[in-house]
Amino acid sequence: MEYIVEKIGMSRTVSAQSTPVTLLRLVEAKVCEVDANKRAIVAYADTKAANKAIAGQQKKYNLTPEFNKFATLTVVNTEAGNLDVTPLTEAKVLKVSFNSKGRGYQGVVKRHGFAGGPKSHGSRFHRRHGSIGNCEWPGRVQPGMKMAGHMGNEKVTVKNELVSFDADNGIVVVKGCVPGHNGAMGRIRIVK
Repeated sequence: MEYIVEKIGMSRTVSAQSTPVTLLRLVEAKVCEVDANKRAIVAYADTKAANKAIAGQQKKYNLTPEFNKFATLTVVNTEAGNLDVTPLTEAKVLKVSFNSKGRGYQGVVKRHGFAGGPKSHGSRFHRRHGSIGNCEWPGRVQPGMKMAGHMGNEKVTVKNELVSFDADNGIVVVKGCVPGHNGAMGRIRIVK
């Protein structure tokens, strides 16, 4: 079963041995239609996006204007209505998927962990990548060469243990950290 969540932030448990945890808030979602394989079109609220395509979907599924984003999820529901969250009460392990923090264009030292050169005067080789090519044959840069470039802002999935689930407030507490910034939207999937 899959759910759309918003990352609140990190905290820790108050016990003899404290555990780092991440707080996630379940986003209210409406199931629009379900197929035979339990895959469903789900509508949820995110930003203030509005256009004719969204308006058409809202009219088709009798949705209020705040439900302006749509996703395909595996659900427990057999018919349209509110998303059923009861499976989270028995869940133990979740797979959490978020976009990682975007770092922009980065060099090889930050992006790939290269050591760089000596920091002393006159070396002229501090945080560069160095030689990238081969000899006369094959005479080109090999595919997959680690170089400077865009870093972050890509989908990352991690496996976390479920610590607790507050059904009244829709708060999911998972052990450890998850990728992405506070306030980011992502998905959780029940593994077991």
